[in-house]
Amino acid sequence: MGNNSGGYPSTPPPPPPPEPTSAAVSISSVLPPYAPAPPRRALSAGTGRVLGRPMSNVHSFYIFGRELGHGQFGVTHIVTHRATRQTFACKSIATRKLVTANDFADVRREVHIMHHLTGFRNIVELKEVFEDPHYVHLVMELCAGGELFDRIIAKGHYSERAAAGLCRQIVTVVHACHSMGVMHRDLKPENFLFLSTDEDAPLKATDFGLSVFFKPGDVFKDLVGSAYYVAPEVLRRNYGPEADIWSAGVILYILLCGVPPFWGGNERSIFCAVLRGHPDFKADPWPSISSSAKDLVKKMLQIHPKERLTVVEILNHPWMREDGDTSDEPLDIAVLTRMKQFCAMNKLKKVALKVIAENLSEEEIIGLKEMFKSMDTDNSGTITFDELKAGLSNFGTKVSEPEVMQLMEAADVDGNGTIDYIEFITATMHMNRMERENRLYKAFEYFDKDKSGYITIEELEHVLKEYNMVDAKAIKEILAEVDTDHDGNINYDEFVTMMRKGNPDLVTNRRRNLI
Repeated sequence: MGNNSGGYPSTPPPPPPPEPTSAAVSISSVLPPYAPAPPRRALSAGTGRVLGRPMSNVHSFYIFGRELGHGQFGVTHIVTHRATRQTFACKSIATRKLVTANDFADVRREVHIMHHLTGFRNIVELKEVFEDPHYVHLVMELCAGGELFDRIIAKGHYSERAAAGLCRQIVTVVHACHSMGVMHRDLKPENFLFLSTDEDAPLKATDFGLSVFFKPGDVFKDLVGSAYYVAPEVLRRNYGPEADIWSAGVILYILLCGVPPFWGGNERSIFCAVLRGHPDFKADPWPSISSSAKDLVKKMLQIHPKERLTVVEILNHPWMREDGDTSDEPLDIAVLTRMKQFCAMNKLKKVALKVIAENLSEEEIIGLKEMFKSMDTDNSGTITFDELKAGLSNFGTKVSEPEVMQLMEAADVDGNGTIDYIEFITATMHMNRMERENRLYKAFEYFDKDKSGYITIEELEHVLKEYNMVDAKAIKEILAEVDTDHDGNINYDEFVTMMRKGNPDLVTNRRRNLI
């Protein structure tokens, strides 16, 4: 928790970075989201102390520009990719400042969580990571619009309509995290960045250094977060994911009036105010704020966690829906959405994705591994129909039995009646996992047994037979969809087009770059 050295003015000053108060050391002001450097970039001898991967030279790939900011552990620069000339932000964390085992564990945990949360619109996009003898360099998309905090300072407070739009994005981040089994634990305006300086630029959540994986029913005891935004149950050291809803409610209160609901002359008095839980709705500008807005804030700031609104209830609140773009469609958890997309794929693509899943690093899939383990309640190494149904329900979604059976049959690539670990990863991984060219080519080679440069009907039949998927109709449908030059074979370009089809997050005009 951070210390506060004075009363709260009419617009809130940025709280200092939280000090470590438990095993979950606060390094969230330093660590950005993260993605792995391809193996070929191991340019330096030796293995990095932090991530345990071959060391690599970030300067071989990026030109460093002006400094954007610095924190306790490192410094952030604008960087330009030497080949594409695209600009990004790179935070360089000094490894000499990571002293304790907890410091190293915090970095690795954020690595895992940022991999797990890849692909969400309102979460900063991670590009790649490098580790050299002195730094861990984390490259992410450049959010040129600055912090939400700074805009609050500049504006004083937002109109109700603008506040509702921002709150929708913040709560969407909470939903993305919770549906993927992650609790953020440090939601605050400083940890939301605008993608650009445009007034309607999207918000992007960053700094997952205090985030943790959780399973439904888990209870946490460690005291982490930032004083103004911490939930009362966190102070009582007995909390779950509802604490993130409280923090989002504090942010909404600040958006509407420009000051925090709980404050005092020092950290202790702030905590006392949080534990009392009586935000002020009488001072200006609250008399001129709608009763509907106040109703939502009050329901997000319920002192008892189980009485707080859920994410779905917040998004369906009348104040959020008025003139808003919240859909009437039910809010699916990400894993369910991905499984539905997997259902719609042809058999060639399903097997190709399984090949890619089998070659992903532990870092990339550890979050999905945790979700698999939480569903595999009998620890058999496989998920049954009943376990899948219960697991999806536990993560907050209602699925009919016929739909569960459809998902089950689609994910069960080898047809043995259960979903094993790799099958689960295959059906639930985000599609940008196949973004790297070498992964697509490896999957193509799995079918192209004779290395001729194209997949013949015989090769396709041979592989699909291994998975009990072969039938004349399936082969005919695959060729009709994929074989665009109608020569009876599937070449690499046709294969790549098929793999990227229906994946809007993937750039479809990337050229082959086989190394």
